[in-house]
Amino acid sequence: MNLILLGAPGAGKGTQAEAICKEYHIPAISTGNILREAIKNGDELGLKAKSYMDSGKLVPDEVVIGILKERLKSDDCKEGFVLDGFPRTLPQAEALDKMKINIDKVVEINVPDEVILERLSGRRVCEKCGATYHIQNKKPKVEGVCDFCKEKLVRRKDDNVETIKDRLKVFHDQTEPLKEYYLAQNKLCVVTEYGSVESSRKATLDAIRGNI
Repeated sequence: MNLILLGAPGAGKGTQAEAICKEYHIPAISTGNILREAIKNGDELGLKAKSYMDSGKLVPDEVVIGILKERLKSDDCKEGFVLDGFPRTLPQAEALDKMKINIDKVVEINVPDEVILERLSGRRVCEKCGATYHIQNKKPKVEGVCDFCKEKLVRRKDDNVETIKDRLKVFHDQTEPLKEYYLAQNKLCVVTEYGSVESSRKATLDAIRGNI
């Protein structure tokens, strides 16, 4: 099964992708994670993407499409995959179609902007292991310190309020048109449950099964 998750940054697509992976035994492919790893390693792709990501802008299509092509060649994608963070623009969606890859279903995780702003502005991550916390909803045992590796917790550069607002504007301007694109293909389903992790996971899996 080949799936796409759509949703604004902070909508919880990563959490939903984990649930889908566990249920269907397919890999989650997050272009954001791939790009952040490239930045961490300081390679050419990472340096090219860094300035865009730090300012909340989308990384150019040709960069993202190139890394996706390589990733989908991996053996673990033979039985299917879930794309988290791709496509983000109509040209990316069209490029995916040109790869002759059949997408079975597109699931939009719909969360209000004000909820996303609260989620992301309060997020803190461990500098060493990448564990994620929240200043209100998921506090560490010791303020500012990771529970697991005891390293310092920091706010990602793209989690400041103004950058989040910029990212949301980019999403509404460039990514929301994908809803109409996939609706026309009769592949889109929308999940509006975001109250708790478990309830949103259930709603997402129900959407994939066609129960909503």
